[in-house]
Amino acid sequence: MPGWARAIMELLLILALWVFYSLARLLADTSLQPALNRANDLLHIEDLLGISWEGPLNQLFTDHTVLGLAGSYWYATLHYVVTAAVLVWLWRLGADRYGPARRALVIGTLLGLAAYLMMPTAPPRFLSGYVDVLSLHAADGWWGADASAPRGLGGLTNELAAFPSLHAGWSLWVALALQVYATRKWVRVLGWAYALGTAIVIVGTGNHWVIDALMGWLVILVGWAAAQAIGRISLPSLWPRRTLDERPSREESTVVD
Repeated sequence: MPGWARAIMELLLILALWVFYSLARLLADTSLQPALNRANDLLHIEDLLGISWEGPLNQLFTDHTVLGLAGSYWYATLHYVVTAAVLVWLWRLGADRYGPARRALVIGTLLGLAAYLMMPTAPPRFLSGYVDVLSLHAADGWWGADASAPRGLGGLTNELAAFPSLHAGWSLWVALALQVYATRKWVRVLGWAYALGTAIVIVGTGNHWVIDALMGWLVILVGWAAAQAIGRISLPSLWPRRTLDERPSREESTVVD
């Protein structure tokens, strides 16, 4: 298949994944009270683990206008731009690198979507005591008051798709891809800084709990491990097919009494 044809097929595959991603989020239960209950349960677990850092981080992004605005642009933009840029870079490196990495991203994303459908969870900004930082800076950005959706398209997003955070998951995927395939150390360091920065931003802007970020990392790690395992299994060998020359003749297959 020519290179341009393979590129079109990949674009169609990614578009189909995005459509499925959007539809799955819209099909999730939007009942607010159960989602709030799950959010409070997560916060209780974080208190027990000593990782309930949402309050101080959200206050930091709220009190400092520049940080809040920068975090809002980071949250609303880099999730798509950086992931797409790394996919293009991997494509240019070759199918042996692009294929496994793309497979890991797809598997991790599907795991996240399954959690959205089964466990709709409210983000911190839905609870009293937390500020929706993106909403504070909506007038200075291209997003509206409904999460990070563009103005007028808020109805196309599911605001209860907080657990796990695919913002965190996709950023870890970027870091893993750069760690494995980048040859320059500073690029690999930049990847890990991006993953850590994204985790801080999604919590600080009031869009995710700390556990959301941790579980977002986990689904991508599972996806990466699964992609590697699939790549090492020769699936056709599980169901070997004989060629015409290898098939027994009618005489050989007939049992003579």
